[in-house]
Amino acid sequence: MPNLVKDYMDKEVPTVEESQLSTEAAKIMMKTGKGFLIVLQNSKLSGILTERDFVNKIVAAERDPIKVKVGDIMSFPLITIDPDEDILRASEMMQKHDVRRLPVTRGGIIYGVITAKDIARQAGEYVEREVKEILKRSTQFRY
Repeated sequence: MPNLVKDYMDKEVPTVEESQLSTEAAKIMMKTGKGFLIVLQNSKLSGILTERDFVNKIVAAERDPIKVKVGDIMSFPLITIDPDEDILRASEMMQKHDVRRLPVTRGGIIYGVITAKDIARQAGEYVEREVKEILKRSTQFRY
């Protein structure tokens, strides 16, 4: 049975408009407890804003966050994955594009976000299930 992205993605997707100030975006991130925001322009997907964007494009660049708009520091183009893709494909895409989060979309509609952490959690559950199955089978054999 395949492990589909839609079964492991986070369905809570915090958003921000690209015209908003970076300080407003940081407050939304803090309030939601997420390390990212999906960026919209006129209610359409535009990019993603991550903690890494804040560090690299504001702090390290010594820019004043009060003057920086989300659209100036967001990452784009948005790399997305379909909800019916296997999580192995999601992992491959993350590695190829050096990202830790993939918005889950279909037809321009966002359904969730899958993260490297979600995939790691699933991998841990898989290993645990397999070990239990091996132990169960090994106790069935008597020598």
